[in-house]
Formats: sequence, C-alpha cells, structure tokens
Amino acid sequence: MKKIIYDKFDKNAITALPKITFPGRIITIISPEETERAVDYLLESDILGVDTETRPAFKKGEQHKVALLQVSTRDTCFLFRLNHTGMTPAILRLLENEKVPMIGLSLHDDILSLHKSADFKPGLFIDLQNVVGELGIQDLSLQKLYANLFSRKISKRQRLTNWDAPVLTDKQKAYAATDAWTCINLYEEIGRLKATGDYEIIHHA
Repeated sequence: MKKIIYDKFDKNAITALPKITFPGRIITIISPEETERAVDYLLESDILGVDTETRPAFKKGEQHKVALLQVSTRDTCFLFRLNHTGMTPAILRLLENEKVPMIGLSLHDDILSLHKSADFKPGLFIDLQNVVGELGIQDLSLQKLYANLFSRKISKRQRLTNWDAPVLTDKQKAYAATDAWTCINLYEEIGRLKATGDYEIIHHA
C-alpha cells in the first residue's frame, strides 16, 4: 500500500498525533576540551542531523548568540553548549566537513547565526526545505513535515525557554536532540519515497 502524504498538512490534526521523542543517548558538551572527542565521534557517522537553539529575545533590539548546537547520529546526540565552549577549532572542523552530510531545516538561518560567533566555510549541509518539494509537499516546518511523513508530533513546548540557563533541563535536552535527530529520519524517508515512488500525494482543494 502506498504511503498517503499531503501537499499541505492540516495543522489542527497535529495535536491528536502521538508524540515522538529522541530515543538515544544525549551527551552534553560544556568544556572546549570535550569538543574534540565529540567531533571525532560524529565524523565517523555516515549522516548527521543538526539544529541550533538561541535564547529568545523578548525586547526590541535584543539579540543573543547561538547558545546550543545539537548534532545527532541515528542513536547519539551531542549538545554543544556554545555559550560555555565557544566555537572551538573542533566545532569549526565539524561545520566545515565535506565528508558527512549534515541535514537540517532552514539551515540558512542557523548558519547565519553561527557566523556571528565565528567565521567558517559551511561544509556538506543539506536543507530539508530544498528536497521536500520534489515530493510535491509545500510545508516547510519540521513539525508539519514529520506529522505528514510519520504521523507523529514533535512537541515545540521548550522552544522559547532559556537556552543560556546554567543547566539545561531534561525536557530541553530531549527537545533539542529530537529536533536534530528527526532531520535524519525525514531525509532518509524523503529519499526512499523519491526512489521507490511508493507514495500518493493528496492535494488540498
């Protein structure tokens, strides 16, 4: 049976879906020394999911630097607390890597934000927003894409929490890891559907 997908997913239908949470190991990196080993580990993978979190600004003109860079393999997610580690040579090596594809969503914004902390030449980044249209899907948000392709809900409740907090809560960690990891799942599923044609798209009138 072909997978049914929609060109536009009904936002109201997301609420009723079962929640998806990253099931693997989450490792928080808070010292510059730890970044080296973490990056070595990540670059052994064949694919990575990436995302960033920044403390929300509630006042006009207020801006914060990226506080967290989350990078996930299929089973392990590293949370680089950039507000503690800074942009170390190892982290720059990861971001400039051209060997392991780094999958994200709306990566242009993430890369621009990271550039405010250090200069680097972006490596092998693949933006889901650039590939999902080939299936005929028009949605560009992570939550809608995941609901459409997997019938699971990514909770966004932690998005506007304080990512500069001295210690991240377990809920913040799970949220950050889920966002990065789900990018891998989406990329591989989009690739599978494109290769097999095993889907039927329903267009909203």
